[in-house]
Amino acid sequence: MESALSEIEFLALSANRVAVLRRLAQERHTRDDLAAATGASQATLGRILRDLEDRSWIRHVDDGYVATATGELVADGFLGLLDTMETEAKLRGVVRYLPANAIDFDLRRFDDATITVPSGTKPNAPVSRVLDLLRDAEEIRAFSHAFNQGSLTVIEERVSAGESTFEGVFSRRALDAVAGDAGLRRRLDSLIDAPGASVRVRETEVPVAVTVADDVVHVLLRDGNGVLQASIDSDDPVVRAWAHATFDRYWNAASPVDGDELTH
Repeated sequence: MESALSEIEFLALSANRVAVLRRLAQERHTRDDLAAATGASQATLGRILRDLEDRSWIRHVDDGYVATATGELVADGFLGLLDTMETEAKLRGVVRYLPANAIDFDLRRFDDATITVPSGTKPNAPVSRVLDLLRDAEEIRAFSHAFNQGSLTVIEERVSAGESTFEGVFSRRALDAVAGDAGLRRRLDSLIDAPGASVRVRETEVPVAVTVADDVVHVLLRDGNGVLQASIDSDDPVVRAWAHATFDRYWNAASPVDGDELTH
C-alpha cells in the first residue's frame, strides 16, 4: 500500500510527469515534441524521462519515447483517478441537491457537464439556462414536479409556431399550480390543444425536474425546501439514455391531460 501511494504521489506532485506519461501512452513522441507540449526545460524533461524509464513506464525507441505496457496501465489508472477527482470537484457544491433516488448512472458521466448556480446579479440563472436551450430546440421532452412560467411560455410559443414539438409528463400538483393562474392557464390550454404537443399528468410525485432539449439533458436542482440551488446539463449519451428511459417510464404510467379536471 505505501509503495503504491508513493508512486501515486510521485505522479501527483508533477503536472509535467503526468503530461509526459499521458502523451507517451497515446503514441510515440520525440523529446522535442514533449518539450513543446509541456513547456518544460530540457533539464527538467531529462529528469522526467529518466525517472519514468527507471520505473519501466516508458522506453526509448528510434528518436523518441513510448509508454510500455505497464506505463499504459499506470497512465490509464492514474488519469482515470484524475478525471474522477476533477468531476468530483465540479459536483462538490451541488451533489447534496442531486436526486440520488432518481439518478442511477455513474456520476463520472457529468465530467463535461455545465453547472449553473444562482448569483447576486443572476438569481434565476439556472432557469435562464434551460430557457436558452429551449429557444433553440426542435424536439423537447420534460418530466417534472414543476412547470415554471418561463419554460411554459417558451415551449407554448415555439410549439404554436411549429418550431418545436413537445412531450411532457408532470405531477398533478405541477399542472394544478399552472392552471390556478389565469394567464398561465391560457398558455397551458393552448399548449395542450397544439398539434405538436402531448401532455400527460402523473398522479404520484415526479421526484426530479428534467428537460431534454434536442441532445441536451437539463436538470434543475432544488434543496429540501424547494429552493432552486443550481442546474446541471449534459449531452453525454448515457445521461441522455437515462433521461429518455425515465421519461418513457413516467409517460407510460401517466394519463393524457383533461383540461376540465385541472384546477380552475
